[in-house]
Amino acid sequence: MTRQKTGPAFNDENSKTADQPMRLARRMSLAGVASRRKSEELIRMGEVKVNGDIVTAPSRNVSPDDIVTVSGKSLRSPSKLYIMLNKPAGYLCSAFDPHADKTVFDLINLRGVRLFSAGRLDLNSEGLLILTNDGDYAEKLTHPRHNVLKRYRVKTDKPISNNNLNALRSGIRDFGEFLKPVSISKLKAKEYEFVLNEGKKREIRRLVATTGVKVVVLKRVAVGNLRVDDLPVGQWRMLSKKEIAASLSTADASKRQPRSGGQNGRKSIRRKPAMPDRDKINESNPPPRN
Repeated sequence: MTRQKTGPAFNDENSKTADQPMRLARRMSLAGVASRRKSEELIRMGEVKVNGDIVTAPSRNVSPDDIVTVSGKSLRSPSKLYIMLNKPAGYLCSAFDPHADKTVFDLINLRGVRLFSAGRLDLNSEGLLILTNDGDYAEKLTHPRHNVLKRYRVKTDKPISNNNLNALRSGIRDFGEFLKPVSISKLKAKEYEFVLNEGKKREIRRLVATTGVKVVVLKRVAVGNLRVDDLPVGQWRMLSKKEIAASLSTADASKRQPRSGGQNGRKSIRRKPAMPDRDKINESNPPPRN
């Protein structure tokens, strides 16, 4: 189990933004006044007013409608930021981890800004990662009920058989958890496109492992209709309003999946296979050891 600690610059709990009620010291910190600890000191010193009244308790909750002033200056709500990063392999998405050599936040040179990743990629995965301080936007990107599709390019050490591909498309149960991609398309002998609408932990790697095949490269290439395209690996940039809207697109990627078994554009009729179990697949295809 990986333990996490908090810190002054970036924190995963910042998915709750200034649009929601929060502690006064935290709101000051999010607005860039000072670190949370320094903000608490300013409050205790009587430098902070809420709706014209001096407040000396850092734990005081404030709502978005409350007027906060610090040393006579009105507190501005933090600007909402939307950043696209082409994540390299070898970087963690957690803001702070005592065991992490590198995190994605090391790649973003913004001071006094608190961000979190809207949908993570594991350490060895790469590609499109969105960072923001807008909790509502992040929820729309990541919660399956919004059906924002994520596309991944997957390269394996050996081909996945057609029978196993069909089994994965139908969904499998892995250690009590049901895993089912929206679609899987075979691009080459050892290259595939997986489409997901939610991000269960290491979902694609777990799916592929049940077939006795190992993932060599896993890259997220698109979120909604937003693609990473020619953004260099390790580089980032702000998203435009048009790109923010594109990232929230709910187009059904499964409709683009090539039909198999048909000829001349005609549909072939196949019976839907029963939902397989990880152990049954592994009887003939033992998963690789890491």
